Amino acid sequence: MTEFSELGLSPATLQAVAETGYTTATPIQAEAIPVALQGRDVLGIAQTGTGKTAAFTLPMIDRLKAGRAKARMPRALVIAPTRELADQVSASFEKYAKGQKLSWALLIGGVSFSDQEQKLDRGVDVLIATPGRLLDHFERGKLLMTGVNIMVVDEADRMLDMGFIPDLERIFKLTPAAKQTLFFSATMPPEITRLTKQFLRDPVRIEASRPATTAETITQYMARLPVSDPKAKRTALRALIERGEVVNGIVFCNRKSEVDIVAKSLKTHGFDAAPIHGDLDQQTRMRTLESFRKGELKLLVASDVAARGLDIPAVGHVFNYDVPHHADDYVHRIGRTGRAGRTGEAFMLVTPADAKNIDKVIKLIGKTPEEIVLDLDWASLKDEPRARRDGDRGRSRERSGARDRDRRPREIKEHGQRASMEPFQPSAEAQAPAGDAEAAKPARRSRSRKAAEPAPAPAAEAASVAAPAAEMHAPREDRPQREDRPRREDRPRRDERPRGERPEREARAERPEGERGRDRDRGPRPERDRGDRRDRGRDRERGDGERVVGFGDETPAFLMRAPAPRPADD
Repeated sequence: MTEFSELGLSPATLQAVAETGYTTATPIQAEAIPVALQGRDVLGIAQTGTGKTAAFTLPMIDRLKAGRAKARMPRALVIAPTRELADQVSASFEKYAKGQKLSWALLIGGVSFSDQEQKLDRGVDVLIATPGRLLDHFERGKLLMTGVNIMVVDEADRMLDMGFIPDLERIFKLTPAAKQTLFFSATMPPEITRLTKQFLRDPVRIEASRPATTAETITQYMARLPVSDPKAKRTALRALIERGEVVNGIVFCNRKSEVDIVAKSLKTHGFDAAPIHGDLDQQTRMRTLESFRKGELKLLVASDVAARGLDIPAVGHVFNYDVPHHADDYVHRIGRTGRAGRTGEAFMLVTPADAKNIDKVIKLIGKTPEEIVLDLDWASLKDEPRARRDGDRGRSRERSGARDRDRRPREIKEHGQRASMEPFQPSAEAQAPAGDAEAAKPARRSRSRKAAEPAPAPAAEAASVAAPAAEMHAPREDRPQREDRPRREDRPRRDERPRGERPEREARAERPEGERGRDRDRGPRPERDRGDRRDRGRDRERGDGERVVGFGDETPAFLMRAPAPRPADD
C-alpha cells in the first residue's frame, strides 16, 4: 500500500487530501501521480471506481500553483464526455484545491453562456468542459487555447462511442503541440490506441488492471426470462428490487424512451424512482442526481449518461434492465457500485433477444454471472395489443385539431358506399315523359326545411348521381336533343312573358341604346366604349386619323382585282 505522502505532492495538496479522509493511494494513483508530476504524457487504464479523477487532478494542482492565468486563456484543459462527469471533475478540483490560489470554470451545455463568459473574461487556470460547449465558446471568439500547458482527456473510450473524435482532433489542433497530455480510460479499443499514437509523445502506459475487468467487490447475477415482453421485464425488475434490501440503486436502460417508461412504472407501483437521461434539461438532471447523492431518492433510472465516471460511493445495487449493446458499457455500469473498497451487487435481465449481447459481455469480463430463478407466471405477463376504438380515435383527432382529409362526396360519406361502383342508370327525370317531368323531379327545399324532412333513399341518390354519367355515355342517336329536353311548364319562354314579369336584366336589355345600363334621370350613356378608346389610341400612335379595317364583313379592294395575265412563253 502506498501513502499519498510518498508520491511527491506539496504539503498544501496533502492537507486537502487528508481533509477528505483518504490516506492510502489506489494503484492507478500510486503509479500515475509521480509520472504526471514529471511532466510526461500518461496513458492510464484502470477499472471504474479506482480514483482516476484524483490521479490527474492532484498533480495538475501542484504544477499550476506557480503561475497566473490570463483572460480567456486557460492554462489547463480537462475534456469530459458528459455533463455529469465534467461537473464531478469540477467538484474534485474544489475539494483538492483548498488553500491554493487557483481558479477553474465549468463549460457544459444547459447553462447560460453569459455566466461562463464572465468567468473566462476574469481568467481561469483550469477549464473543465464538454467538447461541444468548448468549441461553441471558441467560435464565439470568447476563448483562446494557445496557452494550454496541460490537457486531460477523461473517459477517452466514451468519447469514441459518443462521436466526439472529430471534435477531439480539432481541439488538439487548437492547442500547442508542446504540452503535457494525459489519457485515462477503463477500456482501450483500437481506435483510442490510434489517437494516443497521434497526440501523445512517448507516453508512459500505466495499467493498474487488465482493461475491461470488473471489481472483485461486486457480486454479479443474471436472471433469464423466457419471453421478451416489456411487461414481463418490468415485473421481473420489481421482483429483483423486492428480492433484497435495496437502500439505493441505479437501473440502466439502453434507450431514453425506455428510461421514462420504467421510471413511471416503478412510481406507479409505489417505488421511489426518478429518470435521468440526455433529453432532460440540465437543471433537472443535476437536481435529480444531487437528490440521489444525498439519499433522498432511492432508485435512479438512467441511460448510459450516468454509467461513466459518476462517483457515488454509497450505491449498493445496479440493475441492468437491458443488456448493453456494447460489452464495455456493462463494465462501466456495474462500476457504479462496489466503489472505494465497498461491496455491491449487480443484476441483469436477459431475454431471448439478448443472446448475442450477453455472449459478448461474458467473453469480455471472462466469467459468467451467477444465475437466479424468478418464480413468476410468465404466461400471464404479456402485454396484449390494445384494441382500436373509433371513439378514442375520434376524440384524439378532435383534441389534436386534425383536419378531416376525407374528400368523398356527402352522399358517399353518409351511406358508406361509393357511387362510382354503382351501375349507371338513367334518372327518373330522364325516363319520365315531358308532361310528368315535374312529378319525377324532387321538390326543391329551403335550408330551414331541409333538416326537418327525411333524407332521400341511398338508391335514389346514387341514381341521381349516376344519371348525368349515363346520359353522357349513351349512344349519340339516343341522346335527347336540346329542343326535346323537358322544361318547366309553369315558366313561359323569355319572349312570351310580359315585360313587367321578366327579370330586370332582360328588361334592361330592351331599353333604348342611350338608356341601357343607366337610369333615365341620369341621361344617356356616351356611345364610346373601351374598344373605341383603344382604336383611337392606336390611331394617335400611327399619326393618322383613319381607322384600319380588318378582315370582317368588308373585303379589301386589292383582293377583288383580277390577276394580271401571264405573259406567253416565247
